[in-house]
Amino acid sequence: MSTTQSRPMFDIEMLRRGIEDRDASALKGLYAQDARLTVVDHRDQPSHPHEITGTAAIGEFLDDVCGREMEHHLGQVVVSPDGSHAAYLEECRYPDGTRVLSTSMLDLRDGLVTTQTSLQAWDEETTTEGMTAAKAATQAQHLDFSAPAEVRTFPHGRVEIINAGGGVVGRLVLEPGWRWSQDVKPLAGTEWCEAPHFQYHVSGTIRIRMADGTEFDAKAGDITVLPSGHDAWVIGDEPVVAIDWQGALHYGQKAA
Repeated sequence: MSTTQSRPMFDIEMLRRGIEDRDASALKGLYAQDARLTVVDHRDQPSHPHEITGTAAIGEFLDDVCGREMEHHLGQVVVSPDGSHAAYLEECRYPDGTRVLSTSMLDLRDGLVTTQTSLQAWDEETTTEGMTAAKAATQAQHLDFSAPAEVRTFPHGRVEIINAGGGVVGRLVLEPGWRWSQDVKPLAGTEWCEAPHFQYHVSGTIRIRMADGTEFDAKAGDITVLPSGHDAWVIGDEPVVAIDWQGALHYGQKAA
């Protein structure tokens, strides 16, 4: 007589608790180690979506979402009979009444998410300055790094944060002797830097080594686009200054 071993099923109640109670730890437990999350919305459009790979980077994203003062409601959830796919609808509301509707498609392995694609539609997006993204896109802004919204320091460097156009822009100032794997890794708690970067290099020289062994130097006037999985360090005696349009949201913060 043969027996059929049942496949672990996706935990809908954990998903509900994570979403509706803003429990990032519960949500993190739903993802496989090699999971990939893709988000498409008005800022990250289909031709250049926001892609996040690995549980560490996904965890940072979930910490940010769950840390926002907003209500979340899990709507309809559908799981395929064989447990290999799922989909769900999520409704969110900011304190000012702004609504967000999100639908997510999941590929599952042993009850855990391996790939997720989420499509989000907004009434208006509220930024940390209280300005909606719709208004930020149509109103002039004149901002200055001499008065950043936040400054995060770490050995041999700092990142200065400003909120602009509905997003976050950072200025990295890295002194001679700075190296990510020595000075930021203890805060991030990951083997490699998992923050993707889109940077303009203002001054100094920084050497970048990707996880696959690729290595190159970035100098003043260069633009770098770096996916997750890299180390970097300052070369020479001149401080490195770089403007970062993508990777500054949690850079230099201690991992939860």
